[in-house]
Amino acid sequence: MTSAWEAEPDRFKRTVLGRTGLQVGRLGVAASYGVPGTALEWAFERGVNYIYWGSRRSESFGDGLKNLRAKRERFALVIESYTRAASLLSWSLERALRKLSFEYTDVLLLGLWNKPVSPRILDAARQLRARGLVRFLGVSTHKRTLAPQIAAGRDFDVVHFRYNAAHPGAEKEIFPELPRADRPGMVSFTATSWGQLLGQPTLQGRLTRAKLAATTSNCTTTGRSGSLQSSCPPVIP
Repeated sequence: MTSAWEAEPDRFKRTVLGRTGLQVGRLGVAASYGVPGTALEWAFERGVNYIYWGSRRSESFGDGLKNLRAKRERFALVIESYTRAASLLSWSLERALRKLSFEYTDVLLLGLWNKPVSPRILDAARQLRARGLVRFLGVSTHKRTLAPQIAAGRDFDVVHFRYNAAHPGAEKEIFPELPRADRPGMVSFTATSWGQLLGQPTLQGRLTRAKLAATTSNCTTTGRSGSLQSSCPPVIP
């Protein structure tokens, strides 16, 4: 039986992921926010082939990946590690691959680096690539000004950066500053701001409401030298 991918190859537009040369759809799918394996398989058959098993390696999503094992050459797999200990990077990746019964990942993503990646972590990642467990190295950052600096170098083939309607700025601080040629694949994440843009409750929203609820009935403020000091516990919006 012909799949939707094969029957309608132009249904989901693809692009080249920078210097990796990988042909990927412009929209990917990630495991972290409850996408079940059945939805992953449905999306794949309709052209979504950039698959991110990262921040939360959920079991259902992993089962979906296992079901796609026979079609492994048709999608780009991203596995992320947040470790800051070089000795744990290999353990983290190999554990993920064993769970999926896969031999390699297309992209090993070093997660949440808002400063240059440490030389020890980078060396450990390169060793995994030399062993054939990784094809390309990637890094994710929330610091927009760092993304063009990473893109200008040769250490990473893929850069993930935060960009959505709630977190703009890449159009000024990233896109105009990218190299014109031979640049890494650029991938924006949290397109819906963790569901906030779809009207879903988020931790940030709950904390904001908690902050608004902190009134004078449960907060004491005293003035000293013209300043206001509060005994309320700090709330991070």
